[in-house]
Amino acid sequence: MRVLLLGGTSEARELAALLVAKSVEVTSSLAGRVTRPRLPVGAVRIGGFGGVPGLRAALADYDLVVDATHPFAEGMSANAEAACRAERVPLLRLERPGWEPMPQWRYVEGHEEAARLAADLGRRPFLTVGRQELGRFLPSLRERPVLARMVERPDLSLPHGWTLVTSRGPYLLADEMRLMRDHAIDVLVTKDSGGSYTWPKLEAAAILGVAVIVVRRPAAPAGLAVVHTAQDASAWVRAQSRCRCLPNAELSE
Repeated sequence: MRVLLLGGTSEARELAALLVAKSVEVTSSLAGRVTRPRLPVGAVRIGGFGGVPGLRAALADYDLVVDATHPFAEGMSANAEAACRAERVPLLRLERPGWEPMPQWRYVEGHEEAARLAADLGRRPFLTVGRQELGRFLPSLRERPVLARMVERPDLSLPHGWTLVTSRGPYLLADEMRLMRDHAIDVLVTKDSGGSYTWPKLEAAAILGVAVIVVRRPAAPAGLAVVHTAQDASAWVRAQSRCRCLPNAELSE
């Protein structure tokens, strides 16, 4: 059973380790947007496929696909769904749950809406939305003293009054509180990424009375199987493998 694991998340790395431990042939595919990514165990490929046509061609080498990309990696997830449907390759979505909402959070549907609301709610925003989305915040927040945090520097030039912090989680509550106090943050903008790595910033915001804006995550394609843990994804892979190995008579029982 040859598994293509679309990764880049902690859940993907956990699943790769589980599958390798069970001697499953798995290849983790990383987009290559981060210079020094955390690499999973097992075989790794880095770089895009060339859209749906390239991914369809690549699927000739695999029996199953697990899409464990970031909850906001809409393009890759859409390509995976289209390619697997066309090639009739089983596809599973491994996606960490979103955060449990708190009553004071403001949810929005997109980044432009988040930018406009941040301009209304505060004077010193803290943006933790990733470098690919940063340009969407310039029209509304260009003149504000913004603190922006991401793993690597963005390609665009930031306004003079903005402060850039490059770092990678997990983060600690005490450090998040110190950062917000040092920059007098009064509104935090984040995506509903879920997980524990960046949860302390939300705890810090609650303690400090900082307004929180959360961009809703996109919904998974209708009809796609979705699990929320690496253990469940590993069980799905094993079940698919067993189905392929069973004789037809046993499958019909």
